[in-house]
Amino acid sequence: MAESIFRKLRDGGEEGELAPALTIEETVASPFGLDVSGYLLTNLSSSILAGKSKSQGLVLITFSRSPSFYLQLLKQKGIVVTSSSKWIHVLDCYTDPLGWIDQSSTGVTEGSSLIKLHKCVSDLKRLLTSIIEAGRELVGDGKTRFCVAIDSVNELLRRSSMPLVSGLLTDLRSHVQISSVFWSVNTDLHQEKVTNALECVSTMKANLEPLCPSEDGQRNALENLFLVHQDFGKGRFHVRFKLRKGRVRVMSEEYHVDQSGINFSPISSADTVIATTKSLLPKVQFNLQISEKERLEKEKVVLPFEHQDNGISTDIYDGRRSLVDGKIETTPLSSMVLQTDVVSSAKGGEIIYFRDSDDEHPDSDEDPDDDLDI
Repeated sequence: MAESIFRKLRDGGEEGELAPALTIEETVASPFGLDVSGYLLTNLSSSILAGKSKSQGLVLITFSRSPSFYLQLLKQKGIVVTSSSKWIHVLDCYTDPLGWIDQSSTGVTEGSSLIKLHKCVSDLKRLLTSIIEAGRELVGDGKTRFCVAIDSVNELLRRSSMPLVSGLLTDLRSHVQISSVFWSVNTDLHQEKVTNALECVSTMKANLEPLCPSEDGQRNALENLFLVHQDFGKGRFHVRFKLRKGRVRVMSEEYHVDQSGINFSPISSADTVIATTKSLLPKVQFNLQISEKERLEKEKVVLPFEHQDNGISTDIYDGRRSLVDGKIETTPLSSMVLQTDVVSSAKGGEIIYFRDSDDEHPDSDEDPDDDLDI
């Protein structure tokens, strides 16, 4: 599924369409959104250098980490970036986001042709202009396109309103020279309406689900960050593709984060069946399943209609069997003393009715009011 995302970002959109856009959602329990961004960044860089991508340049906007971190990441993957590289520009919004530092003391030594310092990130119109200018320096003013990578929009959402950020992303998608855009966001830092707005702007949404989600809420999720857990770097990677005519396709796979980065693998068939079964259960605030101990204790409970005869089966007469079947024994009655009597025995009982006289007609299908002239 990560490979499918990469191919869509590499190929871009058709002429006259908006550029494909990806939102990568991370949480406190699974904070690996930047690892996914790094995976896509290295693959897109490789395809651009190999000439296999429709875009011929890449503009990287850094908010959460310094430009040197990403340059080192590319170097570890065998992609050496120098000041003479004509396929990538880094827009540094990490060093001085508020414009308080003098440009001469920023310590940017990689060369102005590669890394450009951008101040005052709250001015989104100026940021859009800087991104377009950086891309045109790579590919020119013609029809050649470039892709845009934003490592995180959390800082943008902190300093600007959601409509302005959404407008910036939409302007990037609608620009004729931009082939694709992707960004990451931490959903625990923002309201649900903010993440929903980002999802509306994007054509793909990827979220990271931890392998062992916390059942006690946010508190345990925060504690997991400081505890060494063998499954902390493992989980599920879910991708939601928006297709034409309103169709949606959802795909999933497993991810594992180690020293070399993030790796993806298909989900086993057994795990798929379990995940499908759990997804079919309604989302309620109580547990619908019982443990093995609870099941054994439940089987020991004697219900009211079960007779306790030390395991011996008890034959109960239900009134539908005849007395001649030999199983129900009755006590002889005295002469016709009572109108009704209950014949009882150790095994059952039956109600027998005796008529008072022969004048009492038995039940018949004749209408007793048939002689009435109505």
